[in-house]
Amino acid sequence: MTTNDSNRPRVVLVDDHAVFRTGVRTEIGSAVDIVGEAGDVDGAVRTILETKPDVVLLDVHLPGGGGTEVCRRVLATEPQIRFLALSVSDAPEDVIGVIRAGARGYVTKTITGDEIIDAVRRVAEGDAVFSPRLAGFVLDAFAGAVDPGSIDEELDRLTQREREVLRLIARGYAYKEVAKELFISVKTVETHVSSVLRKLQLSNRYELTRWATDRRLV
Repeated sequence: MTTNDSNRPRVVLVDDHAVFRTGVRTEIGSAVDIVGEAGDVDGAVRTILETKPDVVLLDVHLPGGGGTEVCRRVLATEPQIRFLALSVSDAPEDVIGVIRAGARGYVTKTITGDEIIDAVRRVAEGDAVFSPRLAGFVLDAFAGAVDPGSIDEELDRLTQREREVLRLIARGYAYKEVAKELFISVKTVETHVSSVLRKLQLSNRYELTRWATDRRLV
């Protein structure tokens, strides 16, 4: 690990919500050196390659291709950089997707500031770190009990935003509630739902909910 004189990990924050990045910076800034921030894939790749941090704290849902795309593009030229996914999602395809892309760990946003600091330090030192509930799933997936390839294949045709809308609709959210949750317009929600139904060859919201439930996405 290449750190500064005080042995504080150098960290880049990647999340598309500036308010969340500010909160994380406040929580962990006394224990790590935050050397950059980004809110989309292209900005993240550029910032990471310029600053070469010890750890990238990475959301999996980002404009421009998602956290997996950031991992792949950075690690293709800078394989020593370590990624720790920090996401509100604990969906299997998100977890497995970003780990397969090269992340060293995955924790959910219910984690405390002290726990984030500990996770960052451990990843910087070479450990793999997972939220307790996710650890068993990841082990099962890579041991063959779960086929990560089949998980990815089921959703490959959907964009990250379409997956987010899909999960919320399947959980019973009204279009207005989805719009509020994702900070988008109701019309945009309607457009995403129509696209999801078309891509998955489904006819209505009921079929969509059943499709998501069968794949344990809700």
